[in-house]
Amino acid sequence: MAGLEPQKGPQEAFLATPADIAIYGGAAGAGKTLALLMEPLRHIEIPQFGAVIFRRIGSQITAEGGLWDTAFQIYPKLGAQPKMSPRAQFVFPSGAKVSFAHLQYENDVLGWDGTQIPLLCFDELQHITRTQFFYLLSRNRSTCGIRPYVRATCNPDADSWLAEFIGWWIDQETGYPIPERSGRIRYFARVSDDLVWGDSAAEVAGLAGCAPSDVKSVTFIAASIYDNKILLEKDPGYLANLKALSRVERARLLEGNWKIRPAAGLYFKRSDVSIIDAIPPSDVIKWVRRWDLASTEPSETNPNPDWTAGVLMGKRKNGRFVVVDVQHERKRAHAVRELVKRVASHDGYDRKIGLSQDPGQAGKDQAESYVAELAGYSVQVIRETGDKVARAEPFAAQWQAGNVDVVRASWNDVFFGELEAFPDKGAHDDIVDASSGAFAMLCGRVYDLAVLT
Repeated sequence: MAGLEPQKGPQEAFLATPADIAIYGGAAGAGKTLALLMEPLRHIEIPQFGAVIFRRIGSQITAEGGLWDTAFQIYPKLGAQPKMSPRAQFVFPSGAKVSFAHLQYENDVLGWDGTQIPLLCFDELQHITRTQFFYLLSRNRSTCGIRPYVRATCNPDADSWLAEFIGWWIDQETGYPIPERSGRIRYFARVSDDLVWGDSAAEVAGLAGCAPSDVKSVTFIAASIYDNKILLEKDPGYLANLKALSRVERARLLEGNWKIRPAAGLYFKRSDVSIIDAIPPSDVIKWVRRWDLASTEPSETNPNPDWTAGVLMGKRKNGRFVVVDVQHERKRAHAVRELVKRVASHDGYDRKIGLSQDPGQAGKDQAESYVAELAGYSVQVIRETGDKVARAEPFAAQWQAGNVDVVRASWNDVFFGELEAFPDKGAHDDIVDASSGAFAMLCGRVYDLAVLT
């Protein structure tokens, strides 16, 4: 394949399968990106050949070390010229093209009406919607002499449509791929919005009442970092990084589990941390007090409002993290302000303060007034966006690795109780937000820095 050779095992099987639709991976570090980029190379001598590799978000295509960077290491050596307009693509000497595009919005597929895509590719198919996938199958056609086909890569996502689509290849009890089914071909036809499956095209045609030409063959080929010998040799630290993930992400990305979901007790178990009686101030090299602000007292109409939570966390000389104090109050706005100022005075000027900022102008005004009232202190105001679970993952990984200490105090039960309940719906997560925010600040990962004094 133009001087490139797939690795023995799943990657080779992915590039050799005759299935109409082949889906590869199901874990991180399996060589998925390279396999997907290698697939078009068998056709680059055909002038009218074209492949499009889709990713959900456009920035993911050009991100450091992503699709575009990897393609740039391969395609120009084969004579391809890179172009960025009207879209990112490589054009080979024959005129064959490999293009890159995103599908951020549901209707982005409409921009491909009237096109012919002999090789339709999806990187991280679990992020593409079911509607987008099946719509683009109608663009998977060819007049260049190549039988149209689809190739895709994926990581596990228990809540994606893809988990159901490849369900036959996955043990529904454990969530792990069934080794003896990996690479086996099955067949389906789409009738209305339902999929009819079978072990042969004839069987599906009979069950669905359709022509055999309407039946597609599909396979799923499971792979993990342990199948990528080259990566393990060149970057053994990447395996260590995967092992250092939290329980949920480690099960997904290292072990390839398609059933695991965030659930109470999977992120923060009190048995994973060390409870200590005290810690010498000289043992801590950096302090952060992170606040998650609320301003409502319980009432008849709102008996269980959010709490204001303030977590004091430090990074120790030995690299461990320590939680020293947790403030947890339900107060009105003016009383919350007094609490924040009083605690800041007690903590001292050497401890950085982090405050959450609500969206909109009111949130900005509130943040500015807090900063003004805390003049003399080092204050960061952070607009946090995105999923709370994703924000908690880095702290959870250190927690589960046993790298967190907690000072024994009266607030311990409330602290552990909320963290162990995370991320159950209906359970408060104010302490979790403050804790993960403090950890992010200690590690220099602030998602959206609004104000710095």
